[in-house]
Amino acid sequence: MNNEQCCTITCESPLDQNYWDAQYKARATGWDLGQIAPPIQNFINTLENKNSRILIPGCGNTYEAEYLLEIGFTNITVIDIAPTLVTMLQQKFANNPNIAIILGDFFEHQGEYDVIIEQTFFCALPPFLRQKYVWKMHRLLANEGIIAGLLFNRTFEISPPFGGSQKEYKLLFKDAFYFLKLEIAAHSAEPRQNSELFFEFKKNNTVQVHLYAFEGITCSGCMETVSAKFATLPTVLNVSMSSDYSEVLIVSETEIQQKKLQEIISYEQKYKIHLL
Repeated sequence: MNNEQCCTITCESPLDQNYWDAQYKARATGWDLGQIAPPIQNFINTLENKNSRILIPGCGNTYEAEYLLEIGFTNITVIDIAPTLVTMLQQKFANNPNIAIILGDFFEHQGEYDVIIEQTFFCALPPFLRQKYVWKMHRLLANEGIIAGLLFNRTFEISPPFGGSQKEYKLLFKDAFYFLKLEIAAHSAEPRQNSELFFEFKKNNTVQVHLYAFEGITCSGCMETVSAKFATLPTVLNVSMSSDYSEVLIVSETEIQQKKLQEIISYEQKYKIHLL
């Protein structure tokens, strides 16, 4: 199987727990490198505090956690939505007190972490969840926390994985994080050479990052109009709406009252916004 595909046909099924569990049951894990990605291994080697609270979401077979444990890290949490996979991991690491293995939805997870490692989780999510991803990562990171890992710098005819571009990622993460690195990955595994970016972002804890549910938008033109109106507010730094128009991410210097946002869109009666 192509190592950059997990589906052999265009996926029309919901990318939910049943979907991902079926992939592990069928061993249809073509995205799995079988080892830690070299750029992530190089990043881990720069971490000095072995007691750092580390999270790996959508962990898969989590070669990253295995490597962290091998070199002495003591506080690792991995989470995945697929029961078959999680059962295997619980058996594999049963006698190791330095790792917590969680079956669950990342977006419902609670905690605080110094480092979050991104490895094939972002690209497995439907693109309409990308704003929610940024919001959740910001909430889970401690002050001065880092998110680092790999993002695809290409598109795919068959998805997942879902690709993207450096330009897109800059706009998505803008102002919620400080960009320490966002560059073509060095030493990528052979199947992914020249097609992925290594990134290292630091949480910007001086801003407000909020996600809102939005009702009423049905086209990109209306989305652009609403986003532009929100962006005119004096303390707003970044506005990003999901590809299905159902959520909007707003990064601002100060708290924006929901009432104010509703007033801005009151020219269209069907538009409704509320904080998630």
